[in-house]
Amino acid sequence: MESQRTFLLIGLMLVSFLLFQEWNNDYNAPKADPSATTQTLGATTPESDDFIPASSDGEVPAATTAKRSVIDVTTDVFTVKIDTRGGDIIEADLLQYEETKGSDTPYMLLGVFDGKQYFSQSGLIGLNGPDATVEGRPVYKTTQKAFTLNGDELRVPLEFTDSKGVTFTKTYIFKKGDYAVGLEYTVNNVTADPIQVQLYTQVKRTVQDKGSLVDQNYLGAAYGTEEEPYEKYSFSDMADKNLNITTAGGYIAFIQHYFVSAWVPQQDQQNTLYSKLVAGNAAIIGTKGEAVNVQAGTQATLSSTYYMGPKESDVLEAIHPDLDLTVDYGWLWFISQPLFVLLKWLHSILGNWGLAIIAITVIVKTAMYPLTKAQYTSMAKMRALQPKMAALKEKYGDDRQKFGQAMMEMYRKEKVNPMGGCFPLLLQMPIFLALFYVFLESTELRHAEFILWLNDLSAMDPYYVLPVLFGLSMFITQKLQPMTVTDPMQQKMMTFMPVVFSIFFLWFPSGLVLYWLVSNLISIAQMLIIYRGMEKKGIKVRG
Repeated sequence: MESQRTFLLIGLMLVSFLLFQEWNNDYNAPKADPSATTQTLGATTPESDDFIPASSDGEVPAATTAKRSVIDVTTDVFTVKIDTRGGDIIEADLLQYEETKGSDTPYMLLGVFDGKQYFSQSGLIGLNGPDATVEGRPVYKTTQKAFTLNGDELRVPLEFTDSKGVTFTKTYIFKKGDYAVGLEYTVNNVTADPIQVQLYTQVKRTVQDKGSLVDQNYLGAAYGTEEEPYEKYSFSDMADKNLNITTAGGYIAFIQHYFVSAWVPQQDQQNTLYSKLVAGNAAIIGTKGEAVNVQAGTQATLSSTYYMGPKESDVLEAIHPDLDLTVDYGWLWFISQPLFVLLKWLHSILGNWGLAIIAITVIVKTAMYPLTKAQYTSMAKMRALQPKMAALKEKYGDDRQKFGQAMMEMYRKEKVNPMGGCFPLLLQMPIFLALFYVFLESTELRHAEFILWLNDLSAMDPYYVLPVLFGLSMFITQKLQPMTVTDPMQQKMMTFMPVVFSIFFLWFPSGLVLYWLVSNLISIAQMLIIYRGMEKKGIKVRG
């Protein structure tokens, strides 16, 4: 049993290492450097080889040479740049999120990052869509070059009139405190003939290879359909096969640590979800709506919603019932989601994310106390049987079959389950991992302050105080536990494990280390209570 427990701890260490590596890939990934983003138009706008979904006649537009410019939009949560060529969003800074802790630079979600592009694109294709003509994507006109949100809503209209006199008005709708941006296309057909258009929306991003070891803190595309509420579609998936699915409603997204951008088309129509890799090592995932016929002398409006912001479950769910799944808690989402709800509730009461972590640890450890008691009780009983176990070994020598039978008979008479110390630990591991995912994925913990020097729970402890305290708590736990390991190698492994974990946790997010430290301290207190009760009953716990 002790051997199995040792291997469980080693397995836990391995899982922790893999999860940490995933966090490290995201948290320490190269951030956007605004100084590296040139302000010249050519450097901040999509290149002429932008992929446009094929129109119904199969043609793809060529590049236009018309003069273009950039429109600046400022709200309480964004600064946004819109390219008049195509009306694409080519840059978005999140004003309420710092690029790095303590900096005055807002977090750049969309834009150009050291040559890497991340844009939001949309347009009208179909038989008569302006983005489907051989002249190239339309260059829109605006009444002003800068827009600022002063009230609750800001409308940014872009207008284009084609050679036949049809007017296309592309309007972005920004709302106060909202990361969801509305998109409306109004088509005014003043001609004597009907026309047909089709709305497409897509996100374009330079391919980035993370070299992921586990499927958490995912960087890549995702989509949802009527049948599949959430499916990842990685860069490698796109390289293998283009996505091409027709569904009622649906959505597409690009996901990264803490943030997401997503197009949610009209949910009352059939939409085609697609992907493509294009020249320049860029990946695109997008949606195409149904073809819309606009009769002569009439108008029609097509719409969609684009979200670009933090992974906030409630907000995302309000935009689309399944969009909150982009807050990726992995395969333990059904445990992580209620734990996160509890964590947010505790924060609303305590007003500090560090205190909320401590509180949820206390609650979880208290709820799991029956399992903990069963685990330590079983371990103590196993230790009490060690003298009888040694006598059986001496009696039966190398006859392993008779020794095994005698040992099982002894367990039966003493009413001891040799796996009793392992099962509770196995049952606790999903809770442990689910909380890990919550701390790792929750945007609310990004740059969250605790106390004193711990001013960012998503970053490592700068003075390594928490990892050292954790190592000490683990050492104390080992000393209190009734140990039955006799193999010298296992003894050495168990002895050095607190040191290994302490070193390993030096680079862990301090919020996670805080959780494990508090968990260990509670375990020590519970252990002392359990052992004291057992010793009163005459059960020898420690040698």
